[in-house]
Amino acid sequence: MFSRESKAKTSFQRIYWLLTGVILGFLLVPVVRQFFFDHLGRWLYILLFSCSTSALLTPVMAFIALKTGIIDLPGGRKIHDKATPLLGGVAIIVSFISALAANMILDERDVALIAGGTVVAIVGLIDDWKSIPARYKLLTQVVVVLLLIRSGIILDLFPGQTTWGYLLNALFSILWIVGLTNAMNFVDGMDGLATGVSAIISLFLGLVAFQTNQPFMGWIAIAMLGSCLGFLPFNFSLRKNRRASIFLGDAGSTFFGFVLAALAIKAAWADNNPIVSFATPCLIFWVLIFDMAYISVERIVTGKVKSFQDWIDYVGTDHMHHRLLAVFGDRRKVVCFIFFLCATLGISAITLRNARPIDGILTVLQAFLITAIGSILEYSGRNHTR
Repeated sequence: MFSRESKAKTSFQRIYWLLTGVILGFLLVPVVRQFFFDHLGRWLYILLFSCSTSALLTPVMAFIALKTGIIDLPGGRKIHDKATPLLGGVAIIVSFISALAANMILDERDVALIAGGTVVAIVGLIDDWKSIPARYKLLTQVVVVLLLIRSGIILDLFPGQTTWGYLLNALFSILWIVGLTNAMNFVDGMDGLATGVSAIISLFLGLVAFQTNQPFMGWIAIAMLGSCLGFLPFNFSLRKNRRASIFLGDAGSTFFGFVLAALAIKAAWADNNPIVSFATPCLIFWVLIFDMAYISVERIVTGKVKSFQDWIDYVGTDHMHHRLLAVFGDRRKVVCFIFFLCATLGISAITLRNARPIDGILTVLQAFLITAIGSILEYSGRNHTR
């Protein structure tokens, strides 16, 4: 017999699935699509298309994952208590690409970005199915970033017309994209966390895009936002006893991190204001940057890792969400806390559009202070877990 809560969950997801099917069918009508393009905006069409496609594909991917055995088993550092399908990322990737294809407008660098994210996701999918050593995944990510750099997606921190400037820009581009790709993978440790953080980052990237009149950047960000929102009801619930019915898997989390990090490099953040150009993306991605920096420093200081090989192979329960779980004792509270933190810093980034350089510096300082509060909470959590 199914419990009342299980039946309610199934009923809600079925209604949600049917509703999104109706919306997608409506959007596929050529007259409707043209009406959106002419009067309501391409961004709204992309948002609804990606959201409905993601919602429709998610149960299908869950079924395929169960049939093929691509599931995440409980145990070790994992905090879930039942076997869960892992192909949620595939639903998001297909919906994301489909929404952009339906828009019918992409430039060459957009195609390179999407292709690069897809390659990284395929490697993640193989890892979900048959484990791949971390060094091979890392090597693939670096190679793909090098191809992105060749296509013109590269940071502009140093004089690009000089050899040393170009090489430094390339190095920091690799560090930024590969670092954030893996940081997103690291936060994918609780129901809805990576999906929600990606949705929030996408939202603020989209807002900046429309602030600065960058439609291509905006369309990509909106497609990602819609794909996340369509998937989220299957991956997260505010009700205490409900667990995710499907996970992103490495394919989904690495795709999120790679595409959003590369999109940030592709964007123009501010005119003739390098401080604001630097501060804005840092604030939007701050939660990921902070978590990656924090665990790296702590693992080195405590002697948990003693070499680069140790660092890429280390798997532990010392991430932000693990620490906060020890403090709050409730996964939903942890996820919502991180969502609010991410949104707070994103709002700070939006206010920097016409700010003075000193405002950018102060806002970054504010981000340090806000995350210092998180560090105190995490330190408390560490003491509780000992």
